[in-house]
Amino acid sequence: MTAVAQALAGLKVLEFGGYAAGPHIGKVLANFGASTIHMESRERPDGFRIQYPPFKDNRHGYNRSGCFAFFNDSKYSVTVDLKKPAGVALARRMAQWCDLIVENMRAGVMERLGLGFPALAELNPRLVMLSTCNMGQTGPRADQPGFGSQLSALAGVCELTGVPDGPPMLLYGPYIDYIASLLGTSAALAGVIRSRRTGRGALIDLSQYECGLVFMGAALQDFFASGRVPTRCGNDDPLAVPHGAFPCRDQEWVALSCWSDADFAALAKAIGDETLAADARFAGAAARRANIEALEEVISAWTGQRSAEAAAVALQAAGVAAYPVVTMAGLYADPQLRARRQFRVRRHAEMGDHAYCYPGFDLAEAPGDIVGPAPCVGADNDFVFRDLIGLTQAEYDAYRQQGVFD
Repeated sequence: MTAVAQALAGLKVLEFGGYAAGPHIGKVLANFGASTIHMESRERPDGFRIQYPPFKDNRHGYNRSGCFAFFNDSKYSVTVDLKKPAGVALARRMAQWCDLIVENMRAGVMERLGLGFPALAELNPRLVMLSTCNMGQTGPRADQPGFGSQLSALAGVCELTGVPDGPPMLLYGPYIDYIASLLGTSAALAGVIRSRRTGRGALIDLSQYECGLVFMGAALQDFFASGRVPTRCGNDDPLAVPHGAFPCRDQEWVALSCWSDADFAALAKAIGDETLAADARFAGAAARRANIEALEEVISAWTGQRSAEAAAVALQAAGVAAYPVVTMAGLYADPQLRARRQFRVRRHAEMGDHAYCYPGFDLAEAPGDIVGPAPCVGADNDFVFRDLIGLTQAEYDAYRQQGVFD
């Protein structure tokens, strides 16, 4: 772990909610030194702890979810039952301690708990709250729940994914959650900077749905300008041709694209058949598209004799954009990711060694780190409430007797 003073040291963050979009913001902040407290309850823990595999040794348990661990390293975990008035009172006290609250509950839930921004801002005028849910806090769909795959469908992404005659393809993983979380991290830090300069807090209303539209820029602009509705086209591209994934040895694949005639000439040279560039069937993008099946046969015959890595290296050397289609094993073995320390192993109290994912960016003079493994549920109650929040022993015992930490 880093011994260098971290950029966000001293920033105090409190999380309400669970799953992906909210906790990922807190993780990124914690990786750069923020003290991030993840709040849940033992009766209703973060959904990633209990609903999403994989689980260590295929045994379910609050502290055995790899998915929860992956997005919650470097944090503290406390348990507070917000169904109890005393639990809400404790949460309000914590809001006076922190600089930033990140919550991703459904719209209106924080207000119904008595933890909405207006109420907390009276206690802490410098407080910044980032509220991120599927639809944002307003609008006719504001109270609709959902998960990443449905949100990608609603945002138009799935309608453009898949083969022309097939159904829309649901994407693997909650893409929109993570674009929203990185945009949310920037917005949250902007709010904190403003708060420190002016003493005034802010409520940031982040719609994950709207953040997802950044994927759709070209399609949105095309429809606005022409009225054309894009359709599913498999791996085809309106400009690049060939553009797709080609089979290699041992059931591997390589992805490549040619965006110009010069790119195609380079591809022809790389596969050892420079006559292709002069072949009338492939002379120009329109001709290549019209004869794409014949062209893909030629390319596949060449890629099929090589590993995906060897094919990609040869194509890259010729100036053709190409990468292997990588498996999970390939990601952990990738020398580029190793060189940049993307995966960092920390020892989890119950699961043992666990590889955590670094955010994908760093600071040259104040590098971050995976400062600790993901916490077990409620593992930091004593430290957080006594040392950080400042409860006396009598106060702590009173909350415990009321079942607040259950």
